[in-house]
Amino acid sequence: MRTAHSVDTVRAAERRLMAQLPEGALMRRAAAGLAAACAELLGRVYGSRVTVLAGSGDNGGDALYAAARLARRGAGVTAVLLSPDRAHPAALAALRGAGGRVVEAAESEGVAGVTDSEAAGAVRRADLVLDGIVGIGGKGGLRPVAAALARTADESPGTTVAVDLPSGVDADTGEVAEEAVRADATVTFGTYKPGLLIDPGHAYAGALRLVPIGLDLLDPQGPPDPRYHAAPPGLEALQYADVAALLPLPAAESDKYRRGVVGIAAGSVRYPGAPVLAVAGALRAGAGAVRYAGPAAEAVTARFPEALVSSGLPSEAGRVQAWVVGPGLGDGEDAEAALRDVLTARVPLLMDADALGLADPEQIRSRTAPTVLTPHAGEAARLLGADRADVERQRLASVRELASRFRATVLLKGSTTLVAAPDAARAVRVNATGTSWLATAGAGDVLSGLIGSLLATGLDPLDAASAGAYLHGLAGRHAADGAPLAAHDIAAALPAAWRDVRER
Repeated sequence: MRTAHSVDTVRAAERRLMAQLPEGALMRRAAAGLAAACAELLGRVYGSRVTVLAGSGDNGGDALYAAARLARRGAGVTAVLLSPDRAHPAALAALRGAGGRVVEAAESEGVAGVTDSEAAGAVRRADLVLDGIVGIGGKGGLRPVAAALARTADESPGTTVAVDLPSGVDADTGEVAEEAVRADATVTFGTYKPGLLIDPGHAYAGALRLVPIGLDLLDPQGPPDPRYHAAPPGLEALQYADVAALLPLPAAESDKYRRGVVGIAAGSVRYPGAPVLAVAGALRAGAGAVRYAGPAAEAVTARFPEALVSSGLPSEAGRVQAWVVGPGLGDGEDAEAALRDVLTARVPLLMDADALGLADPEQIRSRTAPTVLTPHAGEAARLLGADRADVERQRLASVRELASRFRATVLLKGSTTLVAAPDAARAVRVNATGTSWLATAGAGDVLSGLIGSLLATGLDPLDAASAGAYLHGLAGRHAADGAPLAAHDIAAALPAAWRDVRER
């Protein structure tokens, strides 16, 4: 599992570690890992051209020390100092001692003075550009000169490597206030930062490389230290092994009812296809049986004769271990009646699509059984009474606020899906297995059925939503394979995604 920690947690751990090491040792340790990663990206260090964009403080120091190591291996290194008077003195001396060249690009020169300057030329000619402008404590956008050089790097053919975090990305939230460096790769130290895993910051980070620097106190799986408690991560990203451990497997004595039954309350005369897709996702996600209650019974049985269907209220359909309500439900009296019915059920409930707009927030909050909400950014904005742009920019804060406000597990859809439990002490989960081809009608209906089925097998709501998002994204990749897909293709690819996870 990938874990990410807040800036405050990282800073505290760094202080504890630095108290045990000689002065400057931690920075040189980070720089050694950074230089090794850059050497791998370059392939051949000798004769390559490396340009460092160095700001003030430790982030610039990491970059300068790493560049000094590359210079000693024969790279031609140019350091562009964005704050010449505040560059890290020891790291700058190391670079000069290794034969590196230094130019200045202070903010006082202005954007016009930098665009055609020696600094910009060094960026354009570089095989590799090291972004050491701003560290994990930076807030707000880049200053004008730094932003101009970042754009130059983005437009140039060389590889851009961010040091710890792309400059301009908020380390704790992934927010990008204005402009930020667009990296091809990010080398981060000690632990992942939340902003590297959450969009929009995730989109700026490129490929991620974690360099261990001895911050074992941040790793719950690391060696114990009786002096400190391991800091809980602020963010988690499941990997193959984590999901494989969660997936339900039938035992020898299992029957269809012991494996769990999921109920689907969805569809309307206007939207008969949504329940078909939700049932498709549910059938391929581990539950032993799927009950459908609603007006699309004929459409469901025509496609899936194994589904157990009824046209009355959900509570009349038979016993289930979890309900899914909302896909294609519409907004008429029948929809409201179905929603009221499942809200009183004493089993886990997943609410999606139309159910999110119809439900009374107090009804959701007052449920005693677990509830999972699966909004996209627009639906989340309506639930929060906020602007969609604010939700998209502040995804982590938004999903936490929704989970707290509605006392529910919330899956916020997006290019990086976030899942938050109502218990604020639990880490938020992030998933990035998807593909942009998943932005297609009906994909969310498949996801709802998939997660509902996992809930019916007995998975904890946070685990069910996280594993469901992982499988859904992976199935999207299998189904698309670089080409457009339809929602039913995602459902059909779920067995391949399941096997992929289990076999790895």
